[in-house]
Amino acid sequence: MARYFAPARRWIDAEREVVRSARGMVLDAGAGVGRVALHLQDRGHDVVAIDTSPGAIRVCRELGVRRAEVRAVSSVRTADGPFDTFAFFGNNLGLLRDDRHGPWLLRRLRAAATPDARLIGSIRDPYRTDDPDALAYHERNRERGRMAGQTRFRLRYRSHRSAWFDYAAMSLPELTAIAAAGGWHVDRVADDGGPRYGVVLSVAG
Repeated sequence: MARYFAPARRWIDAEREVVRSARGMVLDAGAGVGRVALHLQDRGHDVVAIDTSPGAIRVCRELGVRRAEVRAVSSVRTADGPFDTFAFFGNNLGLLRDDRHGPWLLRRLRAAATPDARLIGSIRDPYRTDDPDALAYHERNRERGRMAGQTRFRLRYRSHRSAWFDYAAMSLPELTAIAAAGGWHVDRVADDGGPRYGVVLSVAG
């Protein structure tokens, strides 16, 4: 649980590296309790934090996030922007979901972006494992016509539970292809060879 509240000095190296690319007005997608939003606010950015969890947004506000809304990133409209930066931290690039939804979502965000906008965040590479159960899960996904790293799950804690939602872990080549189909390209990669890596995307010309 502590990692949801961790200050930037305790983030993984990849996230600390790519967050430096944030500029201007920021949309923090899947903000959780606001660790990224608070970090960027402290550095002078105007940040809109969004999450589908009312509880998470309530904590965001209690911790000092000035603009926090209960909503899904898929609901972002052109009129909500223009944003200079979209932030997807804590593996939240997985909200791209798959190779069909991902390009659609990226095009939607591009419509709410400034011409030189950036998208920054982190994601887990599902292939960096030798766990036989994980590898078998990848194969079952492929047999069903899904990306190997796709998942559907919900969060539960005692009597609380979220709605079911789709998520995907992706390799860099998979993410690069989805970004290109959605009108973005990979500018920079922060990768120390661990299970997660960070990226900076920019709007394709």
